[in-house]
Amino acid sequence: MKIHYIHQYFKTPAEGGGTRSYHLAKGLVDAGIEVEMVTTHEKHEYDFKLIEGIKVHYLPVGYQQHFGFMRRIWAFLTFVRMAKNLITKLPRPDYFYITSTPLTTGWIGLWAKKKFAVPYIFEVRDLWPDAPIQVGVIKNPLVKRLLYYFERKIYRNAFKIVALSPGIANAIRKRCPDCKINLVPNFADTEFFKPIEKQDDVFEKLGLSNKFTIAYAGAIGKVNAVNEILILAGMAKERNLELQFVVMGKGTHVNELLMESKKLRLPNFHYLPFGNKEKVKELLSVSDMAFVSFAHLPVLKTNSPNKFFDALAAGKAILVNHKGWVHDLVRQYGLGYYFNPEKPSEVLEMIQQLSENPQLLKKHQTNSRQLAENYFSKEIAILRLLAVIDPEKYNREFKDEVYILTA
Repeated sequence: MKIHYIHQYFKTPAEGGGTRSYHLAKGLVDAGIEVEMVTTHEKHEYDFKLIEGIKVHYLPVGYQQHFGFMRRIWAFLTFVRMAKNLITKLPRPDYFYITSTPLTTGWIGLWAKKKFAVPYIFEVRDLWPDAPIQVGVIKNPLVKRLLYYFERKIYRNAFKIVALSPGIANAIRKRCPDCKINLVPNFADTEFFKPIEKQDDVFEKLGLSNKFTIAYAGAIGKVNAVNEILILAGMAKERNLELQFVVMGKGTHVNELLMESKKLRLPNFHYLPFGNKEKVKELLSVSDMAFVSFAHLPVLKTNSPNKFFDALAAGKAILVNHKGWVHDLVRQYGLGYYFNPEKPSEVLEMIQQLSENPQLLKKHQTNSRQLAENYFSKEIAILRLLAVIDPEKYNREFKDEVYILTA
């Protein structure tokens, strides 16, 4: 079997960022499926690499988080144009596996289905155009209607749809009741991230103190609401609590975060530059609790964030600032606490008690690791995807569908 895997922002573990497509593609290759990955890089010319058996085609389409709306649209459309041109030169596949965001990648599927009569599987990572509309990036009513039209068309023409969370699956089902929707959430790399004892030399290497640590590792943008961690840091400072708050990442709101922390004069807050997977592993190894945050928009409640699953694999207690799928998991499986930014003192008292109760902390952390191993391991995710692509061969791998993953 041959699959063309389309992902505009494909990343390897060495590069940092989201590596879902890397692991899934490698899993397909290991299962004997030939995978041609079509993606982009910041260079000015085409490049090709063979990465762990994945044939990766890099197209010269620059993209940065600080790009404005029109520049982003231009990057999206340029990728569609260049990807279509490249695909015409590649051997015919059995399927196209196309992942968003952005939504425009779905146009490649529509085009390929019509031109080559090849079906496409569409993976929905975020609900577009709901996300940019609710964030306020897209305001023109005509553009909104046009994007919703294309969204429905992409869903209806897909052979199958892969959703990353139950919320995403339910939203798609409302727009396309007849669509074949499969759930393959983000996953925990339980081989790479593991619960380990804190090491003084790692604290020293990162410039941190050996104390109860709450860490965030991920994007720092408008939708991430990372600045809410400063609310807790400020109150912890006022109460002289032995707590430490750390943020590692990059994004459009880094400067805003640093300016606010400087204004508040927070000795218990530390910022670390964006790091690859090894750097995230280091930070988690000295952390007690992971902060998982998003802006308070309805669409963001459906997200399936990588940072959450990394923290599960590393065996960390979870602090989540939004209600949705992740919040429900935290509550149902005893992983940690919900942080209401409007009532910060409530959760701060619970965190203080947690820092003084090693047995309770260990319970939350053990629950996180067990959830990762039982439901969200990389191996389970790969098997789920294989069952989507070749159900006759791989469907027997699943005896029961746990309710937690029922869309």
